Amino acid sequence: MEDPLEECSRSSLSLNGIDTRDSNYIYNQNDNKSLKTTTNFTVTNTSATTTFCMLINGRRIQQRYELLIDGLVQVCRVPHARNIIEKIRFSRFLRRWEDHHINLVHNEIISKIPEGYMDRPILYSSIEDISIWSKTKMIDSDCHFYLRIVTNECVYFLQVNTIHLRDQWLYSIQWKRNKSKFERILRSANRPEILLREMTNMIDFAMTIPIENVEIHHFPLEIISEILQQQQFNLPRFVHENVIVALAPLLEKNYPSPEICDFFTRHCRDSPRSHIVIEMFTPVIQRILKHNTDFGKYPRMRIFIQEYLIALNSQNDGLRAVQDFIKRIHGPTMICPFPRVLSNFVSVCLAAIYNFFEDRKNFKYEDKETCRAYEEETECQLVCYTKMLETMSTFDDWRPHLGLLLQSIPFPDEALSHDRFIEIFKNVVKHFVEDTRCEVHQTVLGIREGKEGWFEMFCLSGIACDDDGEMFSLMLSKLISCCCRKKRFLISINKLLPALMLLALRENQSSLETLCAMLDLDAVENRDNKLQLISTLQSTSTGLKMYAKVCERQIALRELQQKGGPRKLTLPSRSTDSDLAKLLSSGSFGNLECLSLAFTNVTSACAEQLIKLPALRYLNLWSTQFGDAGLELISEHLNRLQVLNLCETPVTDKGLAYLTCMKMLRKLNLNSTHLSPLTFETLKEKLPALQECDIRYTDAW
Repeated sequence: MEDPLEECSRSSLSLNGIDTRDSNYIYNQNDNKSLKTTTNFTVTNTSATTTFCMLINGRRIQQRYELLIDGLVQVCRVPHARNIIEKIRFSRFLRRWEDHHINLVHNEIISKIPEGYMDRPILYSSIEDISIWSKTKMIDSDCHFYLRIVTNECVYFLQVNTIHLRDQWLYSIQWKRNKSKFERILRSANRPEILLREMTNMIDFAMTIPIENVEIHHFPLEIISEILQQQQFNLPRFVHENVIVALAPLLEKNYPSPEICDFFTRHCRDSPRSHIVIEMFTPVIQRILKHNTDFGKYPRMRIFIQEYLIALNSQNDGLRAVQDFIKRIHGPTMICPFPRVLSNFVSVCLAAIYNFFEDRKNFKYEDKETCRAYEEETECQLVCYTKMLETMSTFDDWRPHLGLLLQSIPFPDEALSHDRFIEIFKNVVKHFVEDTRCEVHQTVLGIREGKEGWFEMFCLSGIACDDDGEMFSLMLSKLISCCCRKKRFLISINKLLPALMLLALRENQSSLETLCAMLDLDAVENRDNKLQLISTLQSTSTGLKMYAKVCERQIALRELQQKGGPRKLTLPSRSTDSDLAKLLSSGSFGNLECLSLAFTNVTSACAEQLIKLPALRYLNLWSTQFGDAGLELISEHLNRLQVLNLCETPVTDKGLAYLTCMKMLRKLNLNSTHLSPLTFETLKEKLPALQECDIRYTDAW
């Protein structure tokens, strides 16, 4: 007579396709609608795994279980029977069960109290089979459910009180067993095809086992990350692509690890036009961007996104592909449903732009061809990231937050002076300016008082100005006509007065309106600036008419003008000879004592205007094109000049010799000029009042 347990040990549970229950539920609503839902519960079995599924309207929904690590079970251990007598004798032990608190540790199953049936651990590597044991075959099996674990030494039976708990233990032990097996195999595999096969098997197992736990998806990612890092240069390309395809299901709900990000990054760099980049990486990138991501903590994730975008940019019509990607992320609605997308995009772009200029400073090239190739490649990347910012600024819902993120000017000075970057980024600022919302177009101002903003950067003498003040005029026109026609704002831009006056000389309407507003609201800081401002307005027909209207309201302005012109005057860096001539011919400058033309574009031709300033005591020509011809002229007429700055000008000994006529010169700056020792000795001898003379970086030094 065969023992019932032995009979069941050779048989397998065959319930494939058996429908155990069919229930119809009727839902009535408003007494006129009836919805009939058929729910089927199906049990399927494959080898040692039984899965209970629920079918709702034909859709398969698998029951999920939590991962068990420890718990109370009843245990019975039976040795393998070698003959019929042992079968009969061992079957008696099935009536005796021991209570044990078992733990599923890394490599084995142990009991908290190692005695009796569990006096030694059950190694996962020793388990030959684990399956559900049919309760109909058991003795005294009322309300009890069983698992059978077959090892190479004996058979263990685990008894619990519910079918759910039994299945939970089954899948938990299966997971621990297979986890240990895959870890052992993958770490010892040395052939690419074996490695790929086992990786695929592990991922398939993790995706199909009905356990709901973070470890289920994290373990495959961790072990694969470790293997990829160890063999990053030894795996052929087909393995790379197949691993990426196999990893795709795991990354639907999980972030890639830093090692996997490195692996993906290398693939983007090595094969940017591969179909894998678009088909497999796009969902991963979208998931990262849509969620709260700390790129400071995971910098390699940000690098992966940057390389993906560069790979996308390398496709046919790459810039459009990148723009379309941003539009898909935003979505078709007016408001993007993912609030973190914009911040993540901006973080990626800012980091990439900063790295571009840092790498460019540190790049060392062997020849011009290498340098040219490097610059072309990196320039393409810079355009890509800057165009991304431009695309983001086109969305109304993103624009307020984008303006705040960029208000602090988070770019290096090299970027602000880079022609191609400014050419594109200027469109971003233009979108801010043209926005009708005050909280948006005010983001072109400094983030706080005393801090410069885009308004100052695009000023006529600003580092980012590449259009003779066109963008600055647009910003000024918007601000002064909307929300900034206030005394506080006008006082804050007194530091930009030279640029405003220069634009007004060129009949720029917004600058003329601003100067009139400054007079009207008494927002000019001192008397000299006010007189200079009045002279500027009077230099053009439009400005003269506008100034006359201001005077109708401000009688004190006429009285101020009658007292004479300003004593100090500074022109902005982009001023020319014609700008200076137009300004000096427009009003009274007979009292002008200090004139600064430093870093302007004036030449020796402006000397014709300078000699009309008899009261001039201080003249600053630092870094201009003022040369010998100009020195010859001013030395004949400006005999009262006391301070002259010719630093970094093209003057030579021929022109400097004329300075011996200017007997009142006390301070002379000849730094970085073509001064010879002989001429310097002559100047010291012929200029008795000379107290200071800067001759650094000259032949006389």
